[in-house]
Amino acid sequence: MSNTPAAPALPLLSRASGETLIDQIVRSLAARIDDKLLRGGARMPSIRQCAASMNVSCATVVASYDKLVARDYLESRRGAGFFVRERSPLNTPAPPPGALEPGAQPMDVVWLIRNMFRQTPAIPAPGTGMLPAEWLDGDLVARALRDVSRQPGNLLLGYGAPQGFLPLRQQLQLKLAGLEIACPPEQIVTTVGVMQALDLVAREFARPGDCIFVDDPAYWLMFGAFAAMGVQVIGIPRLKDGPDIAMLEQLAAVHRPKLYVINSVLHNPSSTSLSAAKAFQVLRLAEQHDFLVVEDDIYCDMHPGGAAQPATRLAALDQLRRVIYLGGFSKSLSANLRVGFIATSKERAQRLADRKMLATLTTSDIGERVVYKILSQGLYRKHAERLRARLDKVRDGTYRRAERAGLRFDAAPAGMFIWADAGCDTNVLAEKALAEGLVLGPGSLFSPRQLPSSFMRLNLATVQDERVWRFFERALG
Repeated sequence: MSNTPAAPALPLLSRASGETLIDQIVRSLAARIDDKLLRGGARMPSIRQCAASMNVSCATVVASYDKLVARDYLESRRGAGFFVRERSPLNTPAPPPGALEPGAQPMDVVWLIRNMFRQTPAIPAPGTGMLPAEWLDGDLVARALRDVSRQPGNLLLGYGAPQGFLPLRQQLQLKLAGLEIACPPEQIVTTVGVMQALDLVAREFARPGDCIFVDDPAYWLMFGAFAAMGVQVIGIPRLKDGPDIAMLEQLAAVHRPKLYVINSVLHNPSSTSLSAAKAFQVLRLAEQHDFLVVEDDIYCDMHPGGAAQPATRLAALDQLRRVIYLGGFSKSLSANLRVGFIATSKERAQRLADRKMLATLTTSDIGERVVYKILSQGLYRKHAERLRARLDKVRDGTYRRAERAGLRFDAAPAGMFIWADAGCDTNVLAEKALAEGLVLGPGSLFSPRQLPSSFMRLNLATVQDERVWRFFERALG
């Protein structure tokens, strides 16, 4: 029996990425060696094999291997070929920010976060929850930032207001009015994104040992954050039109939750929305069992609305009596600005502003001024329209491509996600994808129970890469 190591998977190349083929090969193979997906001593494919497999010239492969030798990743053995150099503390570079050694940590929420934010090297992430930079409008943000920088310097040096930049909160009042939510500025608190909003609400209205309900599946990051506070996190099965009401009623009677966190519009990860009937039932049960409903509407501006596709928001029905409404701009405008907000009753807004001061004093006045500029000049509305149009343009073609690749799903009318059934354990599929330089979002991460799942989240924007589909066609047959 041969002891020769199996030939390593070769990188998938893109001739439209703007990066040279040599640099793509070097970057991808170096990352595999850093991540120990290619072990020391492994023999690399021959020059001819590599060139034929990747449809490049032998000269391209020679140049790539030579660069890897120069960087101490490979060694050339006369008459035998190229081999992965054994790593030692002297020739092992420090791991790049966000890099993860396979086997060092289970595939959990932190695994997904680290790989989503991995920048050295950046790798395709069809499972991410963010739009790629080329889908957003960096010039729009840059112009607003320049406008803010031209203001008197003393306005940019101090702390902001504890509840947030007042002109922004006044602009948010108008935005909420367009959603039929009446909310004056004194009932709005700005935050460092929606995640801080969730954190402030949970810390203010729940105590260790209390119970918080979430959708199942749902936004994975809050599971760990809530558990770290010492609260019990229980999932309510999410159906096409909202939560399983019978299960919600049954569990509410047993666990007496303090909060129920829900996406009513464009649920993450399924992109489905709450029906009016389910919305009324959720509010009825919240009143009956005395819990607050936290409505996370971060994908608000990706929903077209209108008579053809009406969007039912719990805060519009309840008018912030028992509903705490969360919004932000990280998904649709810029994650770097980190501007979110909470809309709630006046009394709860004051409590949350006090809680915010204990955590961060105030939020960034500069970021809030930038968002105010964009909103007040009418530029954000047009940007959101372009974003929706671009998602609509790729949606049908992506559905057809996903079906041909062997994925099954319920098509959603709007939003940026597909909740796809791969027919196999997507944790295993994600491990295979990572070995080929792709980051998937396996379904187990979207459930508070973290059990194996055949589902996974796909992002309509980030799957527009032939490397993604070639992987699925190979892996799913």
